[in-house]
Amino acid sequence: MKRKRILLLIGVLALAAFFRIWQLDSIPPGLYPDEAINGNDAFSNPGRLFYPENNGREGLFMQLLWLSFSFFGVSIWSIRIVSALAGLATVLGTYLLVKEIFYQSSKAWFLAFFSSFFLAVSFWHVNFSRMGFRAILAPLILTFSFWLLFKGFRTKKMRYFVLSGAVFSLGFYTYTVFRLAVLLLIAALIILWLIRQERTKKEIMASFAFLLAAAFIIGLPIGIYFLQHPDFFIGRATGVSIFAQENPIKSFAESIAAHLAMFNWKGDSNWRHNLSGSPQLLWPVGMLFLMGLAISIKNSFRFIKDKKYWPYLFFLAWWVILLLPSMLTAEGVPHALRSIGAVIPSFVFAALGLEFLLKKLKGKIEPKGAYKTILLIIIFLAASSFIYAQYFKYFVLWGQNEETKGAFSKDYVEMGKYLASLDPEIKKYVVVNKGGVKVPLPDGIPMPSQTMVFMESEARIKSIYLNPDEISSIFLKEKGLVVLFGYDESLALEIYRMFPESEISLKGEFLLFKINI
Repeated sequence: MKRKRILLLIGVLALAAFFRIWQLDSIPPGLYPDEAINGNDAFSNPGRLFYPENNGREGLFMQLLWLSFSFFGVSIWSIRIVSALAGLATVLGTYLLVKEIFYQSSKAWFLAFFSSFFLAVSFWHVNFSRMGFRAILAPLILTFSFWLLFKGFRTKKMRYFVLSGAVFSLGFYTYTVFRLAVLLLIAALIILWLIRQERTKKEIMASFAFLLAAAFIIGLPIGIYFLQHPDFFIGRATGVSIFAQENPIKSFAESIAAHLAMFNWKGDSNWRHNLSGSPQLLWPVGMLFLMGLAISIKNSFRFIKDKKYWPYLFFLAWWVILLLPSMLTAEGVPHALRSIGAVIPSFVFAALGLEFLLKKLKGKIEPKGAYKTILLIIIFLAASSFIYAQYFKYFVLWGQNEETKGAFSKDYVEMGKYLASLDPEIKKYVVVNKGGVKVPLPDGIPMPSQTMVFMESEARIKSIYLNPDEISSIFLKEKGLVVLFGYDESLALEIYRMFPESEISLKGEFLLFKINI
């Protein structure tokens, strides 16, 4: 039995690896500037705790990108393999965590296996496992830190509490929304205090003290940084918060409704985050999710009288707390990226719903042998259909959609490749007449330029990037190229007057002025 379960787990991990790594160099089709700036900073400025540019970014993801570049070279694939491996590790972590939490139950393996299986092929998690956003590290850190915590509680080994605290604090170096995970840690410690299981108060307090000490030590550097730069602690969240709206209560109610509906009704409309508007969960899993959520709510109330129901309360707390960062914003709701911390309990609920459904089915089918045969057939057909549906949704419907290409700035990638392919002797200017946050690299140019900067970095060939008011500094003598980022008639005429001998052509949305090329 144990060997079969190990083989099934390996199968789930292989499936997760396929969904996260296959065609990673071409899907998503392009490189969004927010991904590109992470690569540019990892390449040019590794080793920082925090990157204040582009509304502020914690530094751990950039350090992992730097390691990836060191091993694999600078490329889009090298950015995204970091996310893919983090996503794959999260699938394993989910299995370990769920199995650990339900260790006293006969359904522990079943829940662990199906939680990880649903996660392995879910569009929601697969999508963010294949792009260069630092948010994918948050569920990874949460999963392993709580696995270590509950393993330490069960085994009474102090080293697991120390490791749990250390791993948990790494989360503060990942993604802004992780800061609310402190509430989940507090909830978990309160639950463990209440269920003590023959441990003395002194033993529990010692365990918690070691955990918190490790968390404090690991989190101290970024804590000091935020004390010195308090404006970066909240960062962009202030501008998109419900509290910045004219009617915060109304905005909060609308955000809650949108986020509750995103699982089964209408999901994120942003093409980078989702097949625009489709539910975050495929409908059969969405139905199981609702069953599991209802079971968890019911059993959480039972916890008041019977402490054995604590796993349900913990996952419910996790789901609510890690949805809050997204619910407290009024921009782009529902927001799949800001909600990524809630992805693990969502699939635990789906596994709970499946376990409940199969238990009900078992009572309807007799004899026992027929039940097992029918059950295996149903599970095989359902799993195969689910895998194919998720594959088709991600790699075909979404991955080959023209909207997705636009959402990931595929034209910028192509232009970057074109610039990198030119003779190094050709002087190149790129006029960035696009809106966006201005970033220091290169020299206060708006964010959209980051994709082209990264694509040129691969070939170590750099253009000169300019704001529109700096075109008077363009100097071309024998041969050169001026690229106008987006068509603007007045700018185009001004450049043409400067270089009337140039050959003008259109490449995607870019206007090119070629001089003797």
